[in-house]
Amino acid sequence: MIPADILGKLAAILGPSGLITDPADLAPKLRDHRGRYAGAAAFAVRPARVADLAAAMALLYEAGVPMVPQGGNTGLVGGATPDGSGREVLILTDRLRQIRAVDPAGDTITVEAGCLLAEVQAAAEAAGRHYAVSLASEGSCTIGGNLSTNAGGIHVLRYGNTREQVLGLEVVLPDGRLWHGLRALRKDNTGYDLKHLFIGAEGTLGVITAACLKLWPRPAGRAVAFCAVSDVAAAVALLGRLRGAAGEALTAFELIPEIGLGFVLRHMPGRRRPLAAPSPWYVLTEIASQGADQQAVLEAALGTAIADGLVQDAAIAASDAQAAALWALREDMSDAQRPEGASLKHDVSIPVPGIAGFVAAAEASVRARDPGVRIVCFGHVGDGNLHFNLSQPLGASPADFLARTEEFAQLVHDIVHAHAGSISAEHGLGRLKVEEITRYHDQVEIDLKRRIKTAFDPKGLMNPGKVVRQ
Repeated sequence: MIPADILGKLAAILGPSGLITDPADLAPKLRDHRGRYAGAAAFAVRPARVADLAAAMALLYEAGVPMVPQGGNTGLVGGATPDGSGREVLILTDRLRQIRAVDPAGDTITVEAGCLLAEVQAAAEAAGRHYAVSLASEGSCTIGGNLSTNAGGIHVLRYGNTREQVLGLEVVLPDGRLWHGLRALRKDNTGYDLKHLFIGAEGTLGVITAACLKLWPRPAGRAVAFCAVSDVAAAVALLGRLRGAAGEALTAFELIPEIGLGFVLRHMPGRRRPLAAPSPWYVLTEIASQGADQQAVLEAALGTAIADGLVQDAAIAASDAQAAALWALREDMSDAQRPEGASLKHDVSIPVPGIAGFVAAAEASVRARDPGVRIVCFGHVGDGNLHFNLSQPLGASPADFLARTEEFAQLVHDIVHAHAGSISAEHGLGRLKVEEITRYHDQVEIDLKRRIKTAFDPKGLMNPGKVVRQ
């Protein structure tokens, strides 16, 4: 039980705006982005200063109150949703929103966890630099959430995941102590690199309050193309061609199936088919660099690929508006599935050379199990991350299809495992996959993760029931 006097003590620490107790104000924060999980919370802590958060967490820890950190609540695996007990307290970081420093000379930006990803991108752009992480939810997701889930996105091929952007962190530990790891050093070889334990931990080891992030030179221009290919193997081969032609300037390489494009054209207003004839598969690719030859490089590489029969047709954007229109076809892919009924989503990664084999095996297995299931496989082929989504059969009951979630997850994930892949490429484990991951990680790995959790959080109060079972 939560001690009766704890609200008064927290109010004294946090001030009148630092607590949310009204059920109506709490309600939107008790359900995850997909509506899959709903929970209860006694109240929410909403500090405006890191020192206040540290003091509040020390009080909650001493009282044995479980804490669930939440940023923009855009996660896809229930990692920021409390359970149904009503004993857990939400820790909201949205008021920790300062951009503390921008250093163009050192190529760094230091920001608090509640800053939106779009705000960090804009601050970098204003300084003539570039923050490299880009997500469909960048207008609503927070940096703290990005760090806690090690967010991926469309530019991992060039810049890496969020983890690769981090130089230092500031973290409030479960007991309220503050770890001052907010360093702007490119080299700091002093033993265990603690920041990497918090990145991707989904708030189970502490609450990230600020980060020093890498910035990059702002690209002078970009070239974007939408290409038709006959199969997934051709897409992977095209990736190799473009890497050879563009090198590090190849910043994105996305796979799109005809069925997914069809959903977008059917349900998203203003979207248009970019090529004259349909194709089983498409690639959306982008080259960006400080040079002025992006368009010429892309045109030459695709011209050769068309001549060799690797690409059937291609449209290269002639303006920023056309490039945005091509990218919208990819960005709308998930939303366009919703009007088609229930969807079972599998966020997986496969070593790039094995992608075509995985897709063939997974498609065959799903169709053998239920030929009516509509397979929508798309994603970041450049870094091996696929969203192998299954839309319900036409005329089927959404509830009946969702009831088969575990059946199809095991079917798909067993094939992922057989191809040396991961069952969570960029969304994390959260509540959704915390039990399932034990099928695919050996006991040594599970034991090590449990020991890390216990070392940082011996009472098991930080985001309990997520990522790893104690």
